[in-house]
Amino acid sequence: MIKKLLALILICTTCAHAETIKTDVLVIGGTVSGATAAIQSARSKLKTLLITPGQWLERSMPSTANFTITTNKNLPTGIWGEFCSKTINFYSNTTGYQSQPNVTLKFDGTTGADILLRIADTIKGLTIKTGMPFTSIKKDGTGWEITSIKGDNTTIIDAKVVIDASEKGEVVAKAGASLPPMLDRSKTDAGLLYRTSVAVSDVMKDGFVPIRDLVIRNADNLLVTDALLPENHDEQYLPLQMAIGQATGAMAAYCAFFKTTTKNLKVRIVQQELLDYKVYLMPFVDVKPTDRYIRAIQQVAATGMLKGEMKNGELYFMPEKVVSTEDVKPFLTEIYSRAFLWFNREKPGEKFTQGNLLSLISEMTLTDPGTLRTTMQRDWKQKYLFTSDFDLTRPVTRLEFAALVNQFLNPFGRTVDMAGNIVN
Repeated sequence: MIKKLLALILICTTCAHAETIKTDVLVIGGTVSGATAAIQSARSKLKTLLITPGQWLERSMPSTANFTITTNKNLPTGIWGEFCSKTINFYSNTTGYQSQPNVTLKFDGTTGADILLRIADTIKGLTIKTGMPFTSIKKDGTGWEITSIKGDNTTIIDAKVVIDASEKGEVVAKAGASLPPMLDRSKTDAGLLYRTSVAVSDVMKDGFVPIRDLVIRNADNLLVTDALLPENHDEQYLPLQMAIGQATGAMAAYCAFFKTTTKNLKVRIVQQELLDYKVYLMPFVDVKPTDRYIRAIQQVAATGMLKGEMKNGELYFMPEKVVSTEDVKPFLTEIYSRAFLWFNREKPGEKFTQGNLLSLISEMTLTDPGTLRTTMQRDWKQKYLFTSDFDLTRPVTRLEFAALVNQFLNPFGRTVDMAGNIVN
């Protein structure tokens, strides 16, 4: 009788100190990638909780540190670009500080951490709990049950999706899963993976991170960030950390919103969400975030129809360069059966002309050629704001091609799998 009474008292005491929290997305880890993952997940309208054992970014951006970031100067992608803008604005009145875009970014740890916290504080649906250690994790249906114990207090968190933003991947390890390969592929390994890009950085050999690299493959609804980086990574990886954090945040939000698992991630839907938040899919350094057709360029390039050119370790889109038939024919004939017939019939020359493009659009969309030509002649400069003259014999530029193909043919709308293969 006494033993039963003591057991009852123990259970009641434990329950008195236990708290249960339900959330759509849980981010574990006090890293920069964890912060941006939580920010993006909440911006994507999913209830998000970020827990960290210490204080806000105390290891990633310690107050005593001074940062000089030379990477991604020409890649103001997503939250990294937002962070750069706010940092430059903060120091704009500081004597000697370079406040122009595309310069080396300098800031101290306190300022950097505060800027990210201010961004996080403006987002509805995001809760941050510092001083909350991660203790254990176990599967709960398609989601996870996470335990945090601190002293006499126990917190149980039920989450649909978990992002391991710890430095060493301790969440993945305790889940009994294994990390995917490190983010160190060479260009020859990339294959068609560029079609699945969700983050860019010039510290990467091929400039991008494919979606599958952030997914734990032997555990559903578990994603990872910092543990994929080289052990000796330094502050120059900060833009990449923000980029992969933002990508995992969008991926987690997708799974939670659609009540599905990471095995069923839809690449194009995740990429569309990231594009909505000014993320680059392709690391083009010569296309500005303010460019009228940046989204069209990013989408068409992500299909492989128009590829960039590497110069001194940077990827250029070259918007004013003319399109060659050799560039676009392979992709067009791969995904459009009518395009194969069109090329055999029209036999365009070495340089793809404006007339070729309108003829192709007419063929693919079954639009009357005369009507399309009249409309395009009227809208060429007035609506599309193209700088070249409307001339059917004139070679079409890569920018013009991307803008019109994206609008009329929507090649980005074709489904691709996690390896970048087109799914018919």
